[in-house]
Amino acid sequence: MWEIVISLPLLGLALMLQLAVFSRLNLLYGSADLLLLVLIAWSLQERVRWAWVWGLLAGLLVGYVSGLSWYVPLLGYLGVVGLAQALRRRVWQAPLLVMLLVTLAGTLLMHALSFVTLRLSGDPLPLGDSFNLITLPSMFLNLFIGLLIYPLLRDLSVWIYPPEVEA
Repeated sequence: MWEIVISLPLLGLALMLQLAVFSRLNLLYGSADLLLLVLIAWSLQERVRWAWVWGLLAGLLVGYVSGLSWYVPLLGYLGVVGLAQALRRRVWQAPLLVMLLVTLAGTLLMHALSFVTLRLSGDPLPLGDSFNLITLPSMFLNLFIGLLIYPLLRDLSVWIYPPEVEA
């Protein structure tokens, strides 16, 4: 229950930080995607039950404020939540490694969806330049910031879902 109550304010705060701070921290033309990192870190927590709701809310929030079509962040974020949960079940002993792998895959997925959508709308983006100047720097920033986000969301999940004490 607490997970749903805390999701909207936390995702709203992450969106505001994304728009005000993280979108200004550029490496070449790439920037970090804070909501993507929050979703990945939250989806990798063991006791989390509502990660799909978080993905849906984040996708709708970003779709509302983004210049892209609303379904692009929604599909991307739901895909990332699904990937994170699938890998969490398979690689349960190394959550930080899974965080890095899903961050790489999620950044590629989000940028591929954005690239295809922009290309279909008639924007002549060259693939090589887009990958080298936007996607690779964004991956680097996401990996770096993801290493900082994961412990914060891990602590939040322990606060929401305290460990069970064996008698």
